[in-house]
Amino acid sequence: MKFLIDTHTFLWFVSGSVELSQVAREHIENGYHDIYISIASLWEISIKSAIGRLPILGEYETVIDDVIDNEIEILPINFSHTLTQYKLPFYHRDPFDRIIVSQAIIENMNLISCDTIFDVYLENRSIKRIW
Repeated sequence: MKFLIDTHTFLWFVSGSVELSQVAREHIENGYHDIYISIASLWEISIKSAIGRLPILGEYETVIDDVIDNEIEILPINFSHTLTQYKLPFYHRDPFDRIIVSQAIIENMNLISCDTIFDVYLENRSIKRIW
C-alpha cells in the first residue's frame, strides 16, 4: 500500500515524538508499505524553519538524510495535483495542506495526518486519513 505523510507526521516520526500516534508509526514502519512525502512538505519545513517558526532537529540540510534513511519517497507536484487543488472547496486555506491532500487524492494514497480537516476532502473517496 502507498501512504502520503503530512509534514507534522514526518517531523514527529523522525524525532521520535510521542505526538505521533501508534497507528501512524506502525503504518510508516511497516516494510510492506510505500511511504511518500510531498515536496511541498519539504518546502514548508524549509520556509518555516528558516524564519524560526518551526524547530527541527539539526539544520535543514540534514532533513534529506531523514528522508533517505527512512526510505521515504519524495512526491513531486505536477499539474494534475494543482488542478485538483484549484477545484477543492476552501475548507482549509493552508496552501501546503491543500496541495498535500490534492496529491493524496490524485495518487490514490491514504494520508497519514492528525489534521481532521482532511476528512471533509476525503469523504466519499476510496482513500482515507489515517491516525
